[in-house]
Amino acid sequence: MFPGIQILMNFENYNVHYYFRGNRSQPILLFLHGFLGNSQDFSRVISVLSQQFCCLAVDLPGHGKTRVLGSEECYTLSNTAQGLIEFLNHLNIDQCFIVGYSMGGRLALYMTLEFPARFQRVILESASPGLKTERERSLRLQADEQRAEELETSNFQSFLSNWYSQPLFQSLQNHTDLKHLIERRLQNNPEELAKSLRQMGTGKQPSLWERLKQNKIPLLLLVGEYDQKFRTINTEIANICPVAHLKIIPKTGHNIHLENSTAWVNQVRQFCALAGG
Repeated sequence: MFPGIQILMNFENYNVHYYFRGNRSQPILLFLHGFLGNSQDFSRVISVLSQQFCCLAVDLPGHGKTRVLGSEECYTLSNTAQGLIEFLNHLNIDQCFIVGYSMGGRLALYMTLEFPARFQRVILESASPGLKTERERSLRLQADEQRAEELETSNFQSFLSNWYSQPLFQSLQNHTDLKHLIERRLQNNPEELAKSLRQMGTGKQPSLWERLKQNKIPLLLLVGEYDQKFRTINTEIANICPVAHLKIIPKTGHNIHLENSTAWVNQVRQFCALAGG
């Protein structure tokens, strides 16, 4: 058993911080966190899933203890995806399951479409294929740039308070773990987060909508009952992609694995179990 071994791996343009939990003889489940997060965000669900999976969680570029050794281009979606594939190669992992939340979900979907042979099944939590039009992306780029400047110039704690006061996170407001979540976010470097937002934000991401029709890797789309924006997005994904399965988790918002970890774990277990059938 790996009780949660934390490791730093140097290669190419990255010094990647990651940890294993579980037995390496079990199927591997790779976890990709959302913006402002780190590999510890999934600790509650990993503590349960590690009984039957080898769970592998990483800090993405700009987050946690991972360090980018190259230029700011290393923070982009495409370069991060390629870096993670090289990371899996270094660990001798040819194929695995992958879980991505929000920003990590956008990255997981991109990796699935670019490297389909590497992933058995994919779980996307509160994720999106990006924005469809150039105008939408242009407007979002401006918003991302404004937030990146706030990260660089304003009080970080105030930034986080404002971030989690967005309607998207309304159901988190009275959650008992919100305080701990913000404390964990404060461990990040806001200047590094700004680089991530500029290079891997939704405004910078190419649209993946047209590629969904050709995807053959089964997708589990998890969205919260209260998250109307992402319910709409993921309903459309399910209509476009024949191998996508939409599950709406009751009484939750955007951050399902925190708000209802039991239902989240049950869905992931059932979905991954189908890979052997």
